[in-house]
This record gives sequence, C-alpha cells and structure tokens, in this order.
Amino acid sequence: MAQEPMLPGHWYNIIPDLTTPPPPPLHPATGQPIGPDDLAPLFPMELIGQEVSGERFIEIPQDVLDVYRLWRPTPLIRAHRLEKALGTPARIYYKYEGVSPAGSHKPNTAMPQAYYNKREGVRRLTTETGAGQWGSALAFACAQFGLECEIWMVRASYDQKPYRRSLMRVYGAAVHASPSPLTSAGSKILAEHPDSTGSLGIAISEAVEVAGAAADTRYALGSVLNHVLLHQTVIGEEALKQMPEMPDLIIGCTGGGSNFAGLAFPFMRESPRTFYRAVEPEACPSFTRGRYAYDFGDTAGFTPLLKMHTLGHDFVPDPIHAGGLRYHGMSPLLSHMYELGLFEAVTRSQSECFEAGVRFARTEGIVPAPEPTHALAETIAEALRCKETGEEKVLLTALCGHGHFDLGAYDRYLAGELEDYALPQERVDQALANLPHSG
Repeated sequence: MAQEPMLPGHWYNIIPDLTTPPPPPLHPATGQPIGPDDLAPLFPMELIGQEVSGERFIEIPQDVLDVYRLWRPTPLIRAHRLEKALGTPARIYYKYEGVSPAGSHKPNTAMPQAYYNKREGVRRLTTETGAGQWGSALAFACAQFGLECEIWMVRASYDQKPYRRSLMRVYGAAVHASPSPLTSAGSKILAEHPDSTGSLGIAISEAVEVAGAAADTRYALGSVLNHVLLHQTVIGEEALKQMPEMPDLIIGCTGGGSNFAGLAFPFMRESPRTFYRAVEPEACPSFTRGRYAYDFGDTAGFTPLLKMHTLGHDFVPDPIHAGGLRYHGMSPLLSHMYELGLFEAVTRSQSECFEAGVRFARTEGIVPAPEPTHALAETIAEALRCKETGEEKVLLTALCGHGHFDLGAYDRYLAGELEDYALPQERVDQALANLPHSG
C-alpha cells in the first residue's frame, strides 16, 4: 500500500480547463438558460454557485473536513494477488472508497450538501436512491449536521437490498419504495403500471416534488450535477499523491458519472499521457447507445433540461443489481467531455461483471458492490490483453464501494440464476422519441 497523503484542502473544478464550457441547463418553459432563482427552491445558494463556478479550486469547509477525517484519506492499493492470478505484466491499482461509514464514495458529496443546506437554515432534505449507497450516505450526512432526511428508493433495489434501507433508517431517514402513492408523480406511474420496478428518474421526480412544495425542505442529488462531481475530486487528489507511478489507463464505472469523474479529473489536469475509460451496464448504455440531447433529469419533467447523453427520461431500465447505474442519463459535464473525445466508453453485461467481482473477492479479499464490478471486469479484460501483448501497463480503477449489502445478488450469480438483459433497439428508439428538445 502506498504511503497515505494529507487530506486535500480543496475540490478541483475541471470546467475552466476545458477548451469549451458545457452547454447550460435550460428552462423547460422558455428554452432559455436557467438562473440561480430557478434553482433556489431545490438547492442552497452555495451549491448553485459551485454548479456554475469558474474557479479551478474551491476550498473545502473546515466542518466538512472534520467529518471527512472519519474515513479519509482512503487507501490506494496495488492488486498484487489479482495480477498474479491473471498472469499479467500489467500493474493494477485500485482506490478503495468502501471504507467510508456508508460503504461507498457517496459521503464525499453528501457531507458538503448537508453542511451547506444546514447553514442556510434548511430543516429537511429529500432525495432518491438506486442501490441505496447514496441514500445511506445522505442519511449519514443529515445525522452529522442535524437535518431530517426523506428518501425514495427505486422499488427494484428496495426489494433486492433490504439491509441498505435498514441502514438508512438506522441513520434516521424515512425511506419509501418508489414509485410511491405519496406523490402525484408516483401515483401516476402506479396507476399506469401497478407492478413498476421503478427507476431513478421516477424517484427523482418524487423527491423533487416534495422538496419543491415545502419552504423548509431542499433536494439533494447524488450524482450527475457539476457540484457533485466537484466534491468527488477528493478521490483523485488523494490518488495523485498516493500513486507511485502515473497510470497509463484509468477505468471507472458510470451511472451518473460522479465516481469516475472524481478519480479521473485531477489526473486529467496533471497527467497528459493517461487514457480514460468509462464502463456502463449493457442494460443501461447512455454513453454508447444514448443520444446527446437536452432532456429532463427526471421522469415527470420537474427538472431543468440538461444537455446530456440520454436514453430518454421515461426509459425504465431492466432491474439489474447495479442499481446505482440504472439512470437514463449521464452527467452533462461528462457528456460534454465525451463529445470532446477526452475519454472512451464501453459496456459490460451483468454476468461478466459478477464474474469479475467474485474473482476480485477471491484474490484481493474485498467483495465489491455491483457497480464497480463493471470497472473491474474491464480492468481484468485490459490486464489479460496486456498478458497477450506483453505490455506492462499501469492500470488504476475506482473501487467505489463494497458489496456487503449485495450478497443476495452474489448468491443468485453463484446459483446460476442471474440473467443478462439485452436491450432491444426499439426500446431505446421509443424512449428517445419523447425527448422534449432536439438539442
């Protein structure tokens, strides 16, 4: 293990270093760029400012650093045993975020979001969660800063991962299966699809609806937006100091994009020779099969229009176990950077991801969450390519969470009961036909 660095005192904003800025969010009624007042019902002004900031570095508040120190800096580990098992000349490193109290990278942004809301006098935060990692993180953050927390958890994950919702409740949050009868957005979906397995887009609609209706309540988002990706750069800033050699390739899973961005962005600033690869589920391939267009961030159309790679805001992914990657869109910032050619994207099936997760657990000892198994599957494939070519590449991957709450999914994989979902093109075409703006 590399020597641990000091905790970074800043977050890194990559936008000023891009050749062109990303397209702005648009107001759905006017088609014009939104202003701070349009976002004020949902977010505190400090986060709105970070969303559009032109500063390269933003100081981390001392109160947030004090909580970060519960688990940060996180370890940077070389996967010697995995390398040996693969017989590869590649050198594999992973930045392990599963040591946080919530078991993932998500508290890196949950803490500042709770802090800034508390400072502005907010009483309650609402949010959505897919796999439950973000919900756990926000519930933990709200407990640290004395806020109430209400969470809509995608029904598929709510049923698959009961201990994730138990953890949220231990931290003090109220948790609802989404779609729920508690909101007009959820009630409408249930009326049309009583057995709906839900989606992140639906859960976002429910959380936004409740936040927008109460003056003392705001909404918190666990990925996608600029300020979330900003907060996650503590991962890459630490890794820059921990890595004994610069990576040739950085690999990360992408659902909304925050953990990939958090690791990659600081290296993009410092290491011009490094390449980057995003890995997404075959069942929810927004980069590789989506369209770069303006779309709603949620199903009901409550959010501003975001220019992003999208499968359509009413696309409902199949209920794969990587619930954190079941989102119809991708971070607008990462989508813009993908268009600029700053990284590549590939897909992996559910079964090959779990195969990689088991292989990693049996060599390195850590059971990974289903989300980072996508990155691990691609990392293993790259290491095996190096075995064929003899290249001694340095690979760095983002192991963004542990799978202790996902053992039911591993049981299904080991029993041969886990199925892959081939996404028919007609489902993509149907969802894309309903885009609100051609972009």
